[in-house]
Amino acid sequence: MPHSLFSSLRRRALGALLASLAGALLIAAAAQAQDNSTLRIGYQKFNSLNILKGSGALEKALAPQGVRVSWHEFAAGPQLLEALSTGAIDVGHAADAPSVFAQAAGKPVVYLAAEQPYPRGIGLVVRQQDPLNDVQDLKGKRVATGRGWNAQYLLAVALQQAGLSYQDITPAYVNNAADAIAALQSGSVQAATLWDPFLAAAERQPGLKNLRDGTGLTNNRTFYLSTARFADSHKALLRIFFSELAKASQWANDKPGDVAALLAPQLGINADVLEVASQRRNYNAVPVTPEIVAEQQKLADTFQGLGLIPRKLNVAEAVYPASVLP
Repeated sequence: MPHSLFSSLRRRALGALLASLAGALLIAAAAQAQDNSTLRIGYQKFNSLNILKGSGALEKALAPQGVRVSWHEFAAGPQLLEALSTGAIDVGHAADAPSVFAQAAGKPVVYLAAEQPYPRGIGLVVRQQDPLNDVQDLKGKRVATGRGWNAQYLLAVALQQAGLSYQDITPAYVNNAADAIAALQSGSVQAATLWDPFLAAAERQPGLKNLRDGTGLTNNRTFYLSTARFADSHKALLRIFFSELAKASQWANDKPGDVAALLAPQLGINADVLEVASQRRNYNAVPVTPEIVAEQQKLADTFQGLGLIPRKLNVAEAVYPASVLP
C-alpha cells in the first residue's frame, strides 16, 4: 500500500507539474481579457487556500460585489510565483524559500501576509537500513532536494548546525517530492528533503525515518503574495479575501480531522496522514512583522552564501507597505 501510495503521488505530481506549466501559459494568454470581475487565485495542494477553495465561502462573499473567483492549481511555489509575476494570477501563496528566490530573480511580487511557524512540516528523511543516525552522518552522501525549496533551506542550516557545509554533501536536484521519495527508496540517494503532506506520508512508510525536522532551525512559513500593482487597486477586495481566509483557517486549526476528510479525495492521500500534517500546523495569517522580515533575510543571506542567489537581497523591499488584513 505505501509503495502504491507514493507511485500515485509521483504520477499526480508529474501531472500537476505539466498542468501547472500548461495552465500558466493558458492563463497568461487570456490575462488581457480578464477584468476586475474575476479574482484569480493560485494555490497548491494541502494549504489554507486549498481549504478555502473547498469551502466555497469566498465565492459567496464576493458574489454581492459582482466578482467571480477562478482557482488555478500549481505543483509548487516557483511555478505559482512565475504566473503571479507575469499577471496570469492575482494572488497566491508560496513557502519562504521560493518567495526569496522570486525576489532574487527580479519578479515583481510582494508579501501581503504570513502564516504561523510550521517547523515540523519539513524534514530530512533517510532509510532505516542505512547507518545514518544524525545530520553529521550525511557527510559525503547524496541528498535529493529541489532548488529553492523550503526543505533545501532546512538541509543547509541543519548541516551548518552539525558543523558541516553544503559542500559536504552531493545534492541530487529533483522537481517534486515524489521524485525525491523515489530516489530515496531506490537507494540512488541516501536522504531526501520533504515537506508535508509528503513528509507525514514518509514518516508512516515502513523503512523510512525523519532524521531532522525544522524545529529550532527554521520557522518554515507560508506567505501570501501578490503584485504591488494589483494590491494598490484592490485593497478592499483583498480584505474580503483575507477575511474569508481567516475563517477557513480557524476552522482548519480547530478541526484537523475535518480538514483531512475534505482534502483526502483531492490529494489521493489517506486522511490519517493528512490529519497528522494538519495537527502540527497553524493556518492563521498574520502581518509581515520586522521579525518575520529578519527570518526571511537570514534565509536569503544563507542562499547567497551557498552561491544560489547571486546578489545581496533586501527582503524588506518586497513587503507591501499597506495592510490588507481585516
